[in-house]
Amino acid sequence: MARVIINDASCLIDLRKGRLLHVLCRLPVEVIVPLPIRESELLDFTPQEWAMLDGDGLITYDLPPDEVGEAFAIKRAHGRLSANDCFCIVTANHFDEAILLTGDRLLTRVARDRELQVHGILWVTEQLRLLELCDHDFLHTALTLWRNDKSVFVPNRFIDAQLNNLK
Repeated sequence: MARVIINDASCLIDLRKGRLLHVLCRLPVEVIVPLPIRESELLDFTPQEWAMLDGDGLITYDLPPDEVGEAFAIKRAHGRLSANDCFCIVTANHFDEAILLTGDRLLTRVARDRELQVHGILWVTEQLRLLELCDHDFLHTALTLWRNDKSVFVPNRFIDAQLNNLK
C-alpha cells in the first residue's frame, strides 16, 4: 500500500520542532513536497536537513504549468487560501491515494470538499507508534515539545490522548 503524503509548510515546521523529520520517511509511504513549499521562506531548513530528507526518499514535485493554472483557479475561488495551500491541493489531486498532511483548518475544509484525504501531524505520530517505527520515548518527547510550544496549533486534549496511548 503505497500512499502519498503531501506536506504543507506548517506540518514540516512542526515535525522539525518535534524532532521527527528524520523519522518521517520511515512511514510506508512516498513523502512528496511540492516545489513551491520546499522553496518557501517559511521553511528555513538547513542544506543538511534537506539532504537527510532527500536521502531518505523525499520527493520534490515540480508542478507542470497546467497544474499551476489549477492552483491559481483554486486561489481565485478560495481567496483566503495561500498559493502554497493551493499547490498542495493540486498536487494531492494528481496522485492516487494521496493524503494531504496539514494543520490548517481552511485548507482541510477545502481539501475535504474536494474529496481528498486529510490528516494532521498527530496522524504521523500515531502511525509511527502503531507501526512500531519509532521509540515511544522519542514520540513522548515530540508530543511534549508540541504541547509546550504555543506556535504549534494542536489542541492539548489531542496531544494528551496520544501521550496516554504511549503508556
